[in-house]
Amino acid sequence: MHRIRRSHERGHNHHGWLDTRFSFSFADYQDPEHMGFRSLRVLNEDHIAPRSGFPTHPHREMEIITYVLSGALTHRDSMGNEQALRPGEVQRMTAGRGITHSEYNASEDEPVHLLQIWILPDEAGLEPSYEEKTFPLDERRNLLRLLGSRDAREGSVRIHQDVDLYGGLLDEGRSLEFDLAADRHVWVQLIRGGIEVNGHALEEGDAIALSEETRLALTARGESEFLLFDLG
Repeated sequence: MHRIRRSHERGHNHHGWLDTRFSFSFADYQDPEHMGFRSLRVLNEDHIAPRSGFPTHPHREMEIITYVLSGALTHRDSMGNEQALRPGEVQRMTAGRGITHSEYNASEDEPVHLLQIWILPDEAGLEPSYEEKTFPLDERRNLLRLLGSRDAREGSVRIHQDVDLYGGLLDEGRSLEFDLAADRHVWVQLIRGGIEVNGHALEEGDAIALSEETRLALTARGESEFLLFDLG
């Protein structure tokens, strides 16, 4: 069973300083047919203009993952963390009982391009926490690199939910296979390039949700970067 989410079908808002696309319902964009996939609740693709960003605002009861594709995003939060996130870095913030934070593009001339990912935690009232790790692209070339997991294995960031998040970068013509355990579900988000997933063609910004599958076959049509969510 599969369902393709085409890039042009996503929700879209343009606020001048922020150009954003929503895979799932978010803020003013509401679509009852796209409220999330399993514990994956938000997947926004944001372009933030220079010298602008999100002012300080609160969050609760959510695992928030930031994946920067280009530029540098300055993060500040009520736990005292301050970090400029760049490509190759993955940030995980557990909002838990409540945090505030801001995200800002301090560059004078370079926009920031990022994915903002929210995952519903497996329990409420968690202690707020922060984690950021670097995963060089070479660690993902023609293989799947674990970026986030419940048990933080293989050096991944810890996600408080039954989910494994992988990053992949395939050279043109290269293929990968991924075996799925019983009762698992997969969301593949193509960041750039073009890939086929079990014979289904995806273009830049497209995604595919799969259930009731035992194996995935991914083949690149041009150099392609993607995220793969293996969800309970």
